[in-house]
Amino acid sequence: MTAPPSTRASIAKSPAVIRIDRFAAAREVLRSGDVRQAGFNAELVHRFIGPRHAPVLYQDGEPHQKQRSATARFFTPRVVATRYCQLMETTSRNLVAQFCQTRRARLDDLSLTLAVAVAADIIGLTNSPRDAMAARLNRFFTAPSGQGSLVTLRNAIFGQLRTLAFYWFDVRPAIRARRRQPREDVVSHLIAEGYSNREILTECLTYGAAGMATTREFIVMAALRLFDDDALRARFLAADEPQRLTLLEEVLRLEPVVSVLKRRTACPMTLHTDAGATTIPARSLVEIDVGAANRDEAAAGACPHQLDPDRTRPAKGSASLMSFGDGPHRCPGAAVALHEAAIFLDQLMRVPGLRLERRPTKTINPVSGGYELRDAVIVVE
Repeated sequence: MTAPPSTRASIAKSPAVIRIDRFAAAREVLRSGDVRQAGFNAELVHRFIGPRHAPVLYQDGEPHQKQRSATARFFTPRVVATRYCQLMETTSRNLVAQFCQTRRARLDDLSLTLAVAVAADIIGLTNSPRDAMAARLNRFFTAPSGQGSLVTLRNAIFGQLRTLAFYWFDVRPAIRARRRQPREDVVSHLIAEGYSNREILTECLTYGAAGMATTREFIVMAALRLFDDDALRARFLAADEPQRLTLLEEVLRLEPVVSVLKRRTACPMTLHTDAGATTIPARSLVEIDVGAANRDEAAAGACPHQLDPDRTRPAKGSASLMSFGDGPHRCPGAAVALHEAAIFLDQLMRVPGLRLERRPTKTINPVSGGYELRDAVIVVE
């Protein structure tokens, strides 16, 4: 089967942005040393925070490489398997047991609780009640609605109040505890690096958005795929751990949580595409369509628009292709997110009488450009 032709050229230029929808060109941009992070309001963050101790998501070049190398020990597959999988197992078991008692739950609430528990342990936010922190973060990450100056002012005020609450009740107690007794977590590392409390708060929000919000959406989306396809669900439950992870990566290839990655060129750069060499001017904003790149037949293989757990994996790289990004800014928590989803869904999907009662509503977060899935209701009959 041949995939339908792209609705855009591999590189589409406009006065404002340059859009890329082919895998090879996208990878070349993301791996280039001549581009800078431009997504997730990066340029706005740099304007107000400055370069010193900017959150790792917004760093580039040597500072970013140094910080990623220093924190890599928290995210390696070996550390995830030996340190965090037990927490994932226990938390998932408790959540599923509670659900079986109440016989009705919101899937996005369950997945957020799991994501908060795991991310909080990695970051070091373990000195406040977990459920309360999950509620605070849920309010913080909820995309504001409405337009107009008064709505913008209201959202800014409430955003500041939510940030203050997160700092006062969650981040501040963690900092105090780790100044007394450091642990093997991100907050302890930042303290040792001389970060201020404000800088640690900003970093915690960055890790929180990456480790909690996006993982929640992925778990809900993967669950929907399993609910919609009995054969896929049976295959998932019969699979061993590596096979479950591969299946979930294939889901993520088709349903990337963050659909657009943005970079700004620091100098003119030349990309080599099927249409020939194309030069991108300096200071250009480049938008990478992750979903389209993941469906590029040259990278995904035949029938790239279909979910195929037996799809041939790339010789090098991830089976989910661009869904965790690529290059220096590739998501460090990929192994964490995949294991969380595999462990939780393996336990949930084995519940007798499990049924999806209501499908979620889908919205787009204006900051991340990723989807948000809310109010998916599951029941036990």
